[in-house]
Amino acid sequence: MSNQLDRIGAPGSGRRVRGPRFQPLRRASRVPVWGDLGIRLGLALFLLGIVVMIHWWDRGGLVDNLDGEVSFLDVVYFTMISVTTTGFGDIAPISDRARMVEAIIVTPIRFAVFFIFVGTAYNFIIKRSWEKFRMARIQEKLSNHIVVLGYGVSGSESVSELIERGTDPHNIVVIDPSEERLAEAEKLGCNVMAADATRDETLNAVRITEANNVLVSAGRDDTSILIVLTVRHLAPKVPISVVVRADDNEFLARQAGANNVINPVRFTGLLLAGSAKGAHIADYLADLASVTGRVQLVEREVTKEECGCSITDLKTGGRGLRVYRGGKVLGFWEEECENLLPGDIVVEIVPTDHGEKRGDGHGRRR
Repeated sequence: MSNQLDRIGAPGSGRRVRGPRFQPLRRASRVPVWGDLGIRLGLALFLLGIVVMIHWWDRGGLVDNLDGEVSFLDVVYFTMISVTTTGFGDIAPISDRARMVEAIIVTPIRFAVFFIFVGTAYNFIIKRSWEKFRMARIQEKLSNHIVVLGYGVSGSESVSELIERGTDPHNIVVIDPSEERLAEAEKLGCNVMAADATRDETLNAVRITEANNVLVSAGRDDTSILIVLTVRHLAPKVPISVVVRADDNEFLARQAGANNVINPVRFTGLLLAGSAKGAHIADYLADLASVTGRVQLVEREVTKEECGCSITDLKTGGRGLRVYRGGKVLGFWEEECENLLPGDIVVEIVPTDHGEKRGDGHGRRR
């Protein structure tokens, strides 16, 4: 099962191994290669069309040394040999105005067309070099970004949810060894890197110390825990969330430095048990977990205006559930929640803006 998920690093024990060095960050281009090629060719044809019209308008200044008559076909022919600087001499400008047109108008267009075709021929080399330079600049300025280590089932869902919640894809960095999976993240506009997330140089390359959050989903618990250890060693203060699938590894993940440990197997069990006790409990829990539902769980610090108020009187209009105060967890029914203090962290349920549009009237998401 784990082999089919978002595994990072070497197979086996999850130990840090020597492998190929990381590739630079990359991001999907706004204009695809074929689109860029079409734009270049279209521009070249447009310029050639302008020259044809100029020559046709000033055909009286041209002479055809073969039959003495300059037809439209002769104009097209003269334009092509003129722009490509072939110059057979069978058709030539003879009037002062025609020669002035060739010097002032046609010659600059000739250079423009030349550079367009040269640029197209070397597009891949030039573009590749430019993209490396551009992404190196982005890489140097990364800060307050979210680093997703592993883009399998859990990683891809987390990225999609982050984007749904309003996170700019350009502020998300995805690291995974699979080019196929990275291509999917790149389509969303994320920065991607094909690399081993257990290596210090990989994490340093994405400025892990400047990250706002790190999400780890390596598919194997041992690899995930090793990644958490590496991240915590490099970035002691960065919040880390990790997915583990074995209950006995949850403690190890926390010992490695993870702030949040998610066990999808246990959560699935909770949903199954909830569905057995009530037909709508599992549906509501799923609704709470996603931003696309009618309601959403939010964790935040209390505002100045809320200090001294009860958890039932939050300014957002949400329903307060818990207060975290100095490492202590307080339920909404406890007396301490009647007087919120500065620095309290509150967890509340708030309605989403699009909840009514996506719901069916019974709290279910469509």
